Amino acid sequence: MDSRTVPALTLSDGHSIPQVGFGVYKVPRERTADAVTTALEVGYRHIDTATLYDNEAEVGEGVRRSEIAREDIFVTTKVWNSDQGFDSTLRAFDTSMELLGLDYLDLYLIHWPAPTQDRYVDTWRAMERIHAEGRVRSIGVSNFHPHHLERLFTETETLPVVNQIELHPWLPQQATRDFHAAHGIRTEAWSPLARGRVLGNPTLDAIAEKHGVTAAQVVLRWHVQLDNVVIPKSVTPERIAANIDLFGFELDDADLVSIATLESGERTGRDPNDLD
Repeated sequence: MDSRTVPALTLSDGHSIPQVGFGVYKVPRERTADAVTTALEVGYRHIDTATLYDNEAEVGEGVRRSEIAREDIFVTTKVWNSDQGFDSTLRAFDTSMELLGLDYLDLYLIHWPAPTQDRYVDTWRAMERIHAEGRVRSIGVSNFHPHHLERLFTETETLPVVNQIELHPWLPQQATRDFHAAHGIRTEAWSPLARGRVLGNPTLDAIAEKHGVTAAQVVLRWHVQLDNVVIPKSVTPERIAANIDLFGFELDDADLVSIATLESGERTGRDPNDLD
């Protein structure tokens, strides 16, 4: 296998998702199209954006500029908290699709459960409608704890195929990953490099030196071996390329044991129970 050939993982609805994607959170609008085009040029086929990121139009521009066939690129966006609710989610999806300039979406996610709003069940029902209409191939959630997912299980008809959560060596989310596995939900990791905290860590540096790679590549490879979908982000062409160059080496059991010692429960973002 070429070191940048990314495997696709099967989702519970029968579609597949490239295991390594390119995230554009906090990528400035004026740099997004170029970054997306660069990512596609070096082998990414999975781009992850959101209404919150305010760069959906530029993501669409980067996809078109690449001249890669649309069916070969997996595109995700997300509905933001202020757009939750049945009718407002339908409107938000229309807006996102207009900005992206796409005929269909591969994956649509609820960005956060926003529990005190108590609208994520209605939001999910709107997403089920969009899915039934064929405008999105797969639907899922982001930042849901198992108790949020259980409510969807009991009150709606469709299981999310993905839950995109903060996940890195300091927060490996074992219990949530186990819950996902038991219900056929793919775990997708945001903040996979703990917003840069992996850099300069002695444990990770030692593993990186052993394999002749970078600490960031070690952690991204760790995600791959955990069977996570992972979406690193960068605007630097060299790092964009390095972040997908993960399939020419493998972490051994000793490496995995060392990485496990980094768990602290520390988050780089908010707890989903507390963000509305």
